[in-house]
Amino acid sequence: MTLGVAGSLPTAGGGAGVLGQSGEPLVDWDWVARHTDDVWEAFTEHIQLTAIAVGLGFALAAAMALVARRWRWAYGPLAGLCGILYSIPSLALFGLLVPALGLGLVTAEVALVSYTLLILLRNIVAGLDGVDATVREAADAMGYEPRRRLALVELPLAAPAILAGLRIATVTTVGLVTVTALVGEGGFGSLIDNGLSRDFPTPIMVGTVLSVALAVTLDLAFVLLERAVTPWARAGRGRRG
Repeated sequence: MTLGVAGSLPTAGGGAGVLGQSGEPLVDWDWVARHTDDVWEAFTEHIQLTAIAVGLGFALAAAMALVARRWRWAYGPLAGLCGILYSIPSLALFGLLVPALGLGLVTAEVALVSYTLLILLRNIVAGLDGVDATVREAADAMGYEPRRRLALVELPLAAPAILAGLRIATVTTVGLVTVTALVGEGGFGSLIDNGLSRDFPTPIMVGTVLSVALAVTLDLAFVLLERAVTPWARAGRGRRG
């Protein structure tokens, strides 16, 4: 991004100081107008990093869930491994990955994917385990083979739990993407990092507000998606109420 070029951003008040105490406004709208291309680039990068991480994380978690479904004893070790990855602080994880993978997209995505696995694995397994045994027996009686039963019966019924996991993982990843600015990526995090390095509040505010707005928007999108694809779940909750 062009924001990193020396002199492309002014320092607030002409020198170092506490943000917001130098007389500069928190948001310089003239700067925003001049850097709309950079803000858009940060937005698209943030979306791409999030989508890749959640997509790869879901694929890996789904594979692990199927393994755990076939061999129940495997769930404990798999969940334990994912739990260890989830518990590593992001800065420490980058410190482990950078010497091996260097700076850039691969390091960012390996870290981001690692933080999605536990959430997704637990929700996929919980969703599949929540399918009533009588439903499986009815599907077997109708001649469904295991794979067909999984695809056409169990996965649709497990959709609320799976979508809830995707929702949590996506919103969490949107926040974590900002940290990947440390390895040369970052989306809106690159704006925040640039503003901090120059003691200039505008890109910090823009990056922060847009990151939060993106997280809220995606969260609402998943709520609407769940309602659209699982109308029976909403009807069931209404009857119980």
